[in-house]
Amino acid sequence: MGGVITDKEKTRMKNHWEHFPHEADMGVRGIGASKEEAFEEAAKALTSVITDLGTVCPKEMIHLSGEGPDDDLCLAEWLNQLIFEMATRKMLFSDFKLKMRGHRFEADIWGETINVEKHQPAVEVKGATFTALGVKQSSDGFWVAQCVVDV
Repeated sequence: MGGVITDKEKTRMKNHWEHFPHEADMGVRGIGASKEEAFEEAAKALTSVITDLGTVCPKEMIHLSGEGPDDDLCLAEWLNQLIFEMATRKMLFSDFKLKMRGHRFEADIWGETINVEKHQPAVEVKGATFTALGVKQSSDGFWVAQCVVDV
């Protein structure tokens, strides 16, 4: 999950998210200075599969909690809970604040009801998969949380 990052690149690097290609599905990856921040960035990548993250206003807050037997399965649980909330509440989320204790998370998420004209959703995400699932701290100290989502 990535190569060595130079000191110069490290000073410019901030928490961020990105997509990575995977056949017919989409990979989501969050990178952060902490495991929690990497999970939050992975959630932003998830929303970005569906719509432009910048179009989603943080109007309503929802609280989530969950756990997994290890970091990897905790990430899958986190993303699948977000997908469930998106589907059942007909909402998109843009802001995330997550705290972890071991392999248990508590999170507040903010978003708004989907507006097709405003958000122009590209796809429906069906679930986080175990494909390319991983949560690791890299040699440069940053955390990477990733998996492929079924679209």
